[in-house]
Amino acid sequence: MSLLSLLFGSSKSKSGAVEVLGKTSFKNAIASTNVQLVDVRTAKEYNGGYINNAINIDFFKSSSFTQKFNELDKDQPVYIYCRSGHRSAKAAARLEILGFNKIYDLQGGYLNWIK
Repeated sequence: MSLLSLLFGSSKSKSGAVEVLGKTSFKNAIASTNVQLVDVRTAKEYNGGYINNAINIDFFKSSSFTQKFNELDKDQPVYIYCRSGHRSAKAAARLEILGFNKIYDLQGGYLNWIK
């Protein structure tokens, strides 16, 4: 992670497809109503609270994870988050393999969001 990303809360993957956004940047980016926003936590976690307009696609359910993400538009940015950021980082790597070009991951996950 570079000094700039530490200061401004953003970092990119080597391929450039995945970018980790700080809370403020993520919030501004998803302010549009036409955003693909996905919570990759379990249904139980999701039902305990989620970011408005997020759909739930459980990272741990591999077959439905792939199927449901394949129903989304791979040419449009997708914004993802989990509880703390670890799962969504793994999910972002999977999405890159599935052919998504722009993946934005919430730094610190939902725990950071509700702070």
